Amino acid sequence: MAVNIFRYLRFSASLRAHGDWKREGQILCIPIALLILFLAGYLAIGIFGKPDLVIASVLFGGSIFVFVMLLLMQRALERIRENERLEAKLAAAEETSRAKTAFLSNMSHDIRTPLNAIIGYTTLANGDNVTLPEKTAYLSKIETAGRQLLEIVNDVLEMGRIESGKLELSAARVNLEACVLETADLVRTQMEQKQIGFSVEVSAADKWVLCDRTHLSRALMNLLGNAAKFTPEHGTVCLSLEELQADGETGTYEIRVRDTGIGMSQEFVQNIFKPFERERSSTVSKIQGTGLGMAITKSIIDFMGGTIDVTTEKNAGTVFVITLSLPIVEPAPEAVPVTKGCGCFDGCRALLAEDNPINREIAQLLLTQAGFQIECAENGQVAVDMVASSAAGYYNLILMDIQMPVMDGYTAAKAIRALPDQCLSGIPIVAMTANAFLDDVRAAEEAGMNGHITKPLDVNQMMTTLNSVLKRT
Repeated sequence: MAVNIFRYLRFSASLRAHGDWKREGQILCIPIALLILFLAGYLAIGIFGKPDLVIASVLFGGSIFVFVMLLLMQRALERIRENERLEAKLAAAEETSRAKTAFLSNMSHDIRTPLNAIIGYTTLANGDNVTLPEKTAYLSKIETAGRQLLEIVNDVLEMGRIESGKLELSAARVNLEACVLETADLVRTQMEQKQIGFSVEVSAADKWVLCDRTHLSRALMNLLGNAAKFTPEHGTVCLSLEELQADGETGTYEIRVRDTGIGMSQEFVQNIFKPFERERSSTVSKIQGTGLGMAITKSIIDFMGGTIDVTTEKNAGTVFVITLSLPIVEPAPEAVPVTKGCGCFDGCRALLAEDNPINREIAQLLLTQAGFQIECAENGQVAVDMVASSAAGYYNLILMDIQMPVMDGYTAAKAIRALPDQCLSGIPIVAMTANAFLDDVRAAEEAGMNGHITKPLDVNQMMTTLNSVLKRT
């Protein structure tokens, strides 16, 4: 009985702490009164002698009843708590569903916008009586729309990897000032087209640090891209880098992106770093965006161990401040300059393994313009057979797609590396694939490949990679 009293007191305290039980306070006192009466009865029997059979039965039965009642009440409380947890999860799921529905609506609009430009300008370029300058302008606009579409796809894929916990950083020696300046150059044309005053200020005594250049540039691009989108004509955008402090091993850096754009409401600022969120206003709704850029930026900075803060006011502009602590390293050796452009690979014969006819044609034309002699294989098995039956030194390079029928690129690369003829097994192999993530690059290396080129093909990046693999200057 004493154990029952102790258990009920703990249960009652937990119940009262869980919610507002003022009205039920008297009811909660009934079990404790019964338990005290039963305890007094037991004590009386123990002191004054043998109990009557009826009294003993009542006391024993009452004790059992109170014990069962306590179990039931505890079970009821557990059910209440479980229902509250389920309601919270349901509310969160409904909020996520609403956000994703809005995201899909925005995505449909944002994808169709560049697609409409691509299809429309292609139709115009193929029209009758189109002059060469007009066709050149149409092609330039098609390229711009294609890059916008690629940015949307990259945002969706990057956010998917972040949500699944697969975002990986690849640290290397980076000139932080050069990284900031090069990123600024990528958006300078966009700023000039809107007649936005764009300034860049860099000041870092310790320029060389250890960080992931690609992801840092991606975060800055997101901030600068938004600044360009939401700053009206004749506004200003300023990008600055400042080294706050250093101890010889680690430097603390502050990167600011300041604009005189339309700003944000304080309500939206609370959700700015959540996926799929976009501020609802007549101005913002006309501007392309997936609502993923800020969430991606925040995740990248978090992975780097930094912080990102925002200060904004409606119609008064926005300031984003990134603070990073990065290891200071010795400068990297100067890279040997390479020559890009047509004819720099004259005399080189390459085997292109690609199953998609359009991709094969595009790659073949670009490589031929660079001086390559190209032979094609429609899948990995054909590529392996062509290499195995070739003479030593016949192929200088193999360009390998990854996802192909019959035999994929990884398997084909391993099969070529396993050929008994060392001249054939040692031919440089470069992945040319839409598998664009860090673990895809790692998988290519594990399969024995020497380089990785991502689709859609960037000609400068492709030529740089090929120069590096073939060690040509």
